[in-house]
Amino acid sequence: MEKNHQQSTTSGKKLLKIVLFGPESTGKTTLAEALAAHFNTSWSPEYMREYLQKKWDIHKEGCTWEDLIPIAKGQLENEAYAEKNADRLVFYDTNILELKVYAEIYYNGNCPEEIKQQALKKHYDFYFLLYIDTPWEADDLRDKPHEREMMFQRFKNELDTLKLPYQIIKGTFPERIKTVTEKVEKLVNLH
Repeated sequence: MEKNHQQSTTSGKKLLKIVLFGPESTGKTTLAEALAAHFNTSWSPEYMREYLQKKWDIHKEGCTWEDLIPIAKGQLENEAYAEKNADRLVFYDTNILELKVYAEIYYNGNCPEEIKQQALKKHYDFYFLLYIDTPWEADDLRDKPHEREMMFQRFKNELDTLKLPYQIIKGTFPERIKTVTEKVEKLVNLH
């Protein structure tokens, strides 16, 4: 499904890979765009949203099991493009691990093996787990307004189980930007 982009570089330097992770309607896209602008680098948009919105607009249908592999491939292509165009660091509005979590939530613990393998193989340096203290914004695709706490816990459990480095992000948008920017600056200095 993917060439191993673990050692992505720009100008010979290893990229710092930062993922915005968590349930729907927590501000991942807005934060990814703002961070990329602040740090003058690229970001990878969530392919699942683009893919499923097109499907909804054309057929008024939601996600099916058969959509998962095409979504995974598109996500990895978005990530590779962002990495190629990044400067020192790159931000991901979700990643392949997020797709794995969603698959397991919607398909009774099941996920295509190829996605599981890619989720465990692909390396990211740090995760910001966005909390559910943002207002719920309904759209064509969002469908779990009353299950936000359960969804947040599933994402947190995934990071804990895999022992991945992360920080929970709460608060208003300006508070989130400040907290994440300060942490990213520390990570860049350590990197």
